[in-house]
Amino acid sequence: MAQSKNYIAVDLGAESGRVMLAALDAEKLSLQEIHRFPNGPIQQDGSMRWDFKQLCAAIKTGIGQAARQAGGEVAGIAVDSWGVDFGLIDKSGKLIENPYHYRDSRTDGMLERAYEKLPRQQIYHHTGIQFMQLNTVYQLLAMRLKNDPVLAKTDKLIFMADLVAYYLCGEVFAEYSLASTSQLMDMRTATWSKAIFDSFDLPMHIMPKIVPPGTMVGRLQAPVAAELGCSAIPVIAAGSHDTACAVAGVPVAGEKNWAYLSSGTWSLMGTEIPKAVITDKTYEYQFTNEGGVNHTIRMLKNIMGLWLVQECRRHWQKEGAELSYGQLTEMAQGARPFAGFVNPDYQEFFAPGEMPGKINRYLVQTGQKPTEDKGQMIRMILESLTFKYRWVLERLEEVNGHAFEVLHIVGGGIQNELLSQFAANATGKRVVAGPVEATASGNIIIQALATGQIKSIKQGREIIRKSNPLKEYQPADTTLWDEQYKKLRW
Repeated sequence: MAQSKNYIAVDLGAESGRVMLAALDAEKLSLQEIHRFPNGPIQQDGSMRWDFKQLCAAIKTGIGQAARQAGGEVAGIAVDSWGVDFGLIDKSGKLIENPYHYRDSRTDGMLERAYEKLPRQQIYHHTGIQFMQLNTVYQLLAMRLKNDPVLAKTDKLIFMADLVAYYLCGEVFAEYSLASTSQLMDMRTATWSKAIFDSFDLPMHIMPKIVPPGTMVGRLQAPVAAELGCSAIPVIAAGSHDTACAVAGVPVAGEKNWAYLSSGTWSLMGTEIPKAVITDKTYEYQFTNEGGVNHTIRMLKNIMGLWLVQECRRHWQKEGAELSYGQLTEMAQGARPFAGFVNPDYQEFFAPGEMPGKINRYLVQTGQKPTEDKGQMIRMILESLTFKYRWVLERLEEVNGHAFEVLHIVGGGIQNELLSQFAANATGKRVVAGPVEATASGNIIIQALATGQIKSIKQGREIIRKSNPLKEYQPADTTLWDEQYKKLRW
């Protein structure tokens, strides 16, 4: 693998997207951000939507710039995104309407309506996926119960990252890791669950063929390549789900038993296992079995994550307080420890807006003191998050029958060093933080597997480890953290 190859990763997040250009050789992966653009919901017809036309325009701009910078020598393009959201394509191949945002209120009450049709435990038995109202199945159920005419016009449902790839190469597919977030699949067989579609009266014929991570699905269509001024670059279905890419990018260093935390708007905490585990215990603890790369399952739990911090900051900005994340973290560091606790996954925290007020109402309802101190509120959130990490980690260890040697934290959240240290303190584990760009790194490694440039995920992870500075955090003040943890009631 002496020759260096260039790849393009399109990494889409709920707040922003970016196009990355990568150079990969036998020893090093180099990443360069070529184009970053804002992303977020728009209000349309009283609903929260994604502006797909604008999103595609920004992506094309980035791909064109990256291809030019690479001198036209690009071995592949792959797109990754958040899970569950989708676009609906008609028989002519056109997008019928802008995709809905997973926080749109149309799924309010849909979990309860679903349980009327199929008992909760049976839904889990058929899918092995954590119950969240944002899951694709509840978005579709909302459409069915409203008799939404768009559903009757639909020829194919395509998940977000794969929808972008469809507009680039013209091929319809559902990449395994992204499709697995929908709660529409039987994760034991890696196929669409007929029991789910039948129970909820959903049209199974609209679901595309499922393809594994690392599938070459096509090439840039001629009109797209001409528009961007580049060649017909291969389009690869890497891990279309960003967390699948992030887990592929975890720089494991020979540890036998390791857990990961992909830290950002959401905190996704789990471990890599060979096949789905769907038992009474995983149902009780609500562990999800999502598709991973290299024939693995990502047993994990979704935790609300830094969304609470982001929403507090947005609220304070509207009030005129322009505070950076760095300033908020510094304020939190100087605040009083353990002044109060929140459950990060409390349902009222899910919807956007008025987060400080929601947190204070939670504190009052649970017999705690509210606060107007911004640093104090941020510290409460960070401490509470890391105690939730411990709760999840302990149950992961119980279900898997062994302790974890190390917790790898990857993603943008590692830039908050206070959070990483709190994670070590709360869990009592050695924490290895990095890389920040785990998602893009994993995306590239999967592409390199598809082109035959590397031979295994293990080899790719080793290259990522050599290419990135990593920071270790050792547990501190564990007795104090243990005492505080024992007071919590989730």
